[in-house]
Amino acid sequence: MSSIFMYVVDRDFGFAPNPFHGVCTLATCKPRIRRSAVAGDWVVGMGGRRLQATGRCIFAMRVGAKLTFNEYWSNPVFRDKKPIRNGSLVMLVGDNIYHKENGVWTQADSHHSQPDGSPDFSNVSNDTATDAVLVSNCFFYFGVAAPPVPGDILAKTGYRNGRNHRRVPLEGVGSALVTWLTDNFIANRVIGDPFDLPSGASRYSAATNRVTA
Repeated sequence: MSSIFMYVVDRDFGFAPNPFHGVCTLATCKPRIRRSAVAGDWVVGMGGRRLQATGRCIFAMRVGAKLTFNEYWSNPVFRDKKPIRNGSLVMLVGDNIYHKENGVWTQADSHHSQPDGSPDFSNVSNDTATDAVLVSNCFFYFGVAAPPVPGDILAKTGYRNGRNHRRVPLEGVGSALVTWLTDNFIANRVIGDPFDLPSGASRYSAATNRVTA
């Protein structure tokens, strides 16, 4: 039975998830969701207090494929997902940053690297705890245009604005959320910029849970 994984998006750089270049990917952070989710499941990111978007849907993606980091890195389809640190804001937040060489993880210069571009091993450890990238060709990305989810739908899912994720069955309680999305919005569009995209050149470290310039 398929599921919906719901969680609060604390930071929205367009990095996790990355909705650009026609495909929505979740390649970093959320290792528990990336470990558990399979094709046919949905991942839904809700706004929270920091973004002043509580109860609003930042994104929703139906998992179409689940790749290893090496598969993601080596596939030319996802070449544009590799970050270019002197590129546009969209290219700055590329999430195709990991692959293994001789059994050792390599991290590309990215939002999850040190300020000098060297690997941030706290992020390497957290991100690669699950060797999986979720890929979606059916997604809704709203960013700053995040719409409020009707209260009765949130109530059916049992969603709460808190830590960790909530997993609900797609059939029954979860179907109302997906129906609301598909009936009211056009899929596979970046409707609004990520909340934090203007700060896309910054770096994040799991060791401190802080974003630095």
